[in-house]
Amino acid sequence: MNIILVSSRRPTAKTITLGRSHFIGGLALVLATLVLLAILINYAVLRYAAQSHDASASSLFSDRSARQDSASTQAARAQAYVRDNLDAMATRLGELQAQILRLDTLGERVARLAGFKPQDFLFEKPPARGGAVSQLPSDPLSFTELARRLDFLARQVDERGDSLGLLDSLLTADNVKKQLAPSVLPIRAGTYTSDFGWRLDPFNGRRAFHDGVDFMAKLGTPIVAAAAGVVIASEYHPQYGNMIEVDHGNALVTRYAHCSKRLVRVGDVVMKGMTIGEVGGTGRVTGPHLHFEVIHHGVPQNPTRFLRLSG
Repeated sequence: MNIILVSSRRPTAKTITLGRSHFIGGLALVLATLVLLAILINYAVLRYAAQSHDASASSLFSDRSARQDSASTQAARAQAYVRDNLDAMATRLGELQAQILRLDTLGERVARLAGFKPQDFLFEKPPARGGAVSQLPSDPLSFTELARRLDFLARQVDERGDSLGLLDSLLTADNVKKQLAPSVLPIRAGTYTSDFGWRLDPFNGRRAFHDGVDFMAKLGTPIVAAAAGVVIASEYHPQYGNMIEVDHGNALVTRYAHCSKRLVRVGDVVMKGMTIGEVGGTGRVTGPHLHFEVIHHGVPQNPTRFLRLSG
């Protein structure tokens, strides 16, 4: 490329020849100038925005960083949401596991109180389930749906636990009543010889009221408590001979008379079926036997109403 320069000061024109290298160099110089100018303008605007706190000027350069910060913030919030839900569900799961262990323990106790063997119910194993695979499409559970089902299951476990606990209390109370009721024969080897009520006195032949029942047995035959209770008397009586009385609560007392030996003292706690004495012939008797009475509120009761007598 030739450039001709004409001037009134010079008599002749001047010619400048530009080659490819000159053209490339000039273009590079122009680009460098533009880049430098852009940097200077950017620096000036940023400095002005920082000093003047101009929101419109600051927003020109903060939109991109704000979008990046927003995306990272949303990702962090999503992770925190998942983590919080997982922590809440793990806590709920731990509570359910503890409640299930409590239900297993209650179930075993109720089974024993009801007369069943706990191993027959397999409390330690999950219930067996099965069935054909459905052809219908299935959707995965969301966190919200899973949390809702966990809450519903927790409420069901609480309700079942309360019901089972009430049943356990009722069975325990019933079992205690059975333990305190004189329902066991006070002698295991003997013959039932005299009933409760009016009879002829064996000594004078007159009509007299018999306050208990008699069991004829060999001397030294063990006498057992008909029910659990506390010994309130262990003494010698002129007519009953060696006598033991056991208080079972609710104003219910049993009396064991004509013993050869008394094996308990006042204040002793006895359990149903526990040996408390031995058959003898002390007191007003015609021979070795056990005289047994049941007294409620100070009034003699027919022992056969309580005892499981055969025949």
